[in-house]
Amino acid sequence: MTASSTAPAQPSAARARLSAAGSRLSAARGRLPGTHPAERLCHATGLVLILSGLVHLGVFAVDGGPWDGPVSWRKPVTFGLSFGATLIAITWVTSYLRVGPRLRALLLTVFAADCVVEVGGITLQAWRRVPSHLDMETPFDTVVSMTLAVGGGVLVVLLAVFAVASFRHRPTGPAGMPLAIRSGFAILLVGLASGAAMIARGVVLTRTGHQEAAYHSTAPLKPLHGVSLHAVLVLPALAWLLSYTSWSETTRRRIVATATGCYVAAVAGAAVWAVLTY
Repeated sequence: MTASSTAPAQPSAARARLSAAGSRLSAARGRLPGTHPAERLCHATGLVLILSGLVHLGVFAVDGGPWDGPVSWRKPVTFGLSFGATLIAITWVTSYLRVGPRLRALLLTVFAADCVVEVGGITLQAWRRVPSHLDMETPFDTVVSMTLAVGGGVLVVLLAVFAVASFRHRPTGPAGMPLAIRSGFAILLVGLASGAAMIARGVVLTRTGHQEAAYHSTAPLKPLHGVSLHAVLVLPALAWLLSYTSWSETTRRRIVATATGCYVAAVAGAAVWAVLTY
């Protein structure tokens, strides 16, 4: 009697677990492919930018030359990979924000176009074998440098809008995702601020006749800038991957919180390094 009464409970429990897992998988899959035309555009553009970075890594392997310095193949490589990954990450992460679909599509489209302008300008100058930023040697170089500076300002505004939206209304998503998104955007703003500081200091040195010093003045802030930019990808990706585990929501939130603390510590270390070496 006991065996017959408990037997149906086992398959029922198994079906419940499979149903829960299927629901999580469906929800996760619904976030990734991008059904909106703007999302597909951003994903395709991001992949093209990443491919551009990889192609220029091959160019560097064949052509050689210095990896560091204002004139090197490093810039189209790192900017292509970084902008491509960031564009795809922002497109995905903003799907968890409570932003109107039309506004989000508009902001993402402008963001994608701006990423293309930034990587395109940097790549153009790399092939011309001249610096991409802070170069005022010729009228054309000045136009390129100013275009990149204006594009950087547009990036700051767009990403700041998304950051404000993430704090204004709690993001949706699996356990730990709201913290991951908010922390990612907050750290991203630090990266944008450090980038703006590099450009501002470089412009001041350039206009006062210290062109070479301007090129080298950005070095102390580069680690802080680079580390801060990708928290908005790393932390939400961790929360998303944890949603596939059987761990409790409390455990997953704690893991995301711990990872966030470690990331903040890394950013703080890069900031200390920048202050000591600036």
